[in-house]
Parts: sequence; C-alpha cells; structure tokens
Amino acid sequence: MKNSLVVTADLINDKVKFSGVSRDNHEIMIDYVSPIGDDNGYTPLELFLLSLATCSGMTIILLLRKMHKEVLGLRVMASGNRRDTNPTYFESIFLTFEIESKDVQLDDMEKVLRLSEESICPVWNMVRNNVEITKLF
Repeated sequence: MKNSLVVTADLINDKVKFSGVSRDNHEIMIDYVSPIGDDNGYTPLELFLLSLATCSGMTIILLLRKMHKEVLGLRVMASGNRRDTNPTYFESIFLTFEIESKDVQLDDMEKVLRLSEESICPVWNMVRNNVEITKLF
C-alpha cells in the first residue's frame, strides 16, 4: 500500500457543488444544503461519517474473519451531533453496529471494536481523542 493518497475535487456549478474522484473510481457529488448549495450531493461531514462507518466496518470484518468467525452481514450506522456555531464540527458521534452472525459473541465484538478504535482504523484513530464516540451493538 502506498503512503500517499490522492483525490481530486472540481467545482462544477456556480454555488459550492464539487465532483470528487479518487483513482479510477466513479465520481461522487459533494454539495451543501440550501441555500448555500443545492442539496445535490453528500456534505463533507456526511462523507466523514461514511468514512468512519466504513473504515470501522472493514476492520471489524477483517478481525472477526481472522478469529474464524462467520459474518453474514454487517450494518454500521453513524450519526453525529454538531456544534451550533462555526466551525460546526462534531461534538459527539454515535456508531451502531448490527452484525448478522451465528457465532460472534458480545465479547468478540467488544474486542474487535477496541482494536479497531485503538490501532487499526485510521479514521477512528484520528478523531478518538477529539470527539466523544459512543459505540452500540
């Protein structure tokens, strides 16, 4: 894996709508809510929550499979409470993990969540000392 990641964001309208792309992937639309934007894409904070949800989900799946656990499905829901004043960063984030498995136990989930947060998921690790993150499963 390379140490450098590159993305491109191009302004595509007269407000604040951007097209974003990385590598040879499909482009995604990044926009803001009205009246600043046109509601035609993800907001940057929504993308951040998606990054945290998918990063933690991927590491959890990999760790459980390494433990020889059978994972049939996983849904990660992330929600964040923003400050009322600028900058409107997240003051708290809630992660809910719904796992479908015949053999994953509560202690298995606690173990993989701890590992994901502390040492494996880079997105979680970057924010864990700056934002209160509550985990539910």
